[in-house]
Amino acid sequence: MNSALNHHVLVLNRLWQAVNVCTARRALTLLFQGHAQVVLNDADGSFRTFSFSQWQDLSQSEADGEVVHTISFRIRVPRVILLFAFDRMPKKEVKFTRHNIFERDRNQCQYCGGTFDRKDLNLDHVIPRDRGGPTSWENIVCSCIGCNTRKANRTPLEAGMHLVRKPKRPKWRPFVQINFTLHQHDSWKHFIDLAYWNVELGEDAN
Repeated sequence: MNSALNHHVLVLNRLWQAVNVCTARRALTLLFQGHAQVVLNDADGSFRTFSFSQWQDLSQSEADGEVVHTISFRIRVPRVILLFAFDRMPKKEVKFTRHNIFERDRNQCQYCGGTFDRKDLNLDHVIPRDRGGPTSWENIVCSCIGCNTRKANRTPLEAGMHLVRKPKRPKWRPFVQINFTLHQHDSWKHFIDLAYWNVELGEDAN
């Protein structure tokens, strides 16, 4: 039961846009409280929505997928839920961490453009710290050891080097931290354009 409650559930806002991923426990709570409906896609490609009581009834007659058992009834774990009230895309800042800087720069040296193992990359202040350069998204880039040594304590201009791309604060994308495969969440593919949601951090994908 506990493992089933931890399964990932895709969350759609009331405009049917994918906005988040939550646990089955959270999804069932939202369903029970009347804040969401379950979305089920039929074999013909159409979609049906179910309230908590309707989903409970369906769970008794159709036992497909993971099921949560309570003292008095069993209920299927939903794969997709639709929120009634939420029509905005969530806003969330990407944490300024070493891992996320590597993610933004795609493990690529921002001076020579080469891709390296993370152990062979440093984090470089574009404007050196002792020149007043801040430790921020806009002034930190991945740099290979060779380029880092060559640049030393200089600006790129002084070192005769050029940045592959201007460092920016990355935009947060839903699901960028979620690892899933399509065969596990086949019902999600109707709502997620993988090429859009799984863009590398820092890419502008409008």
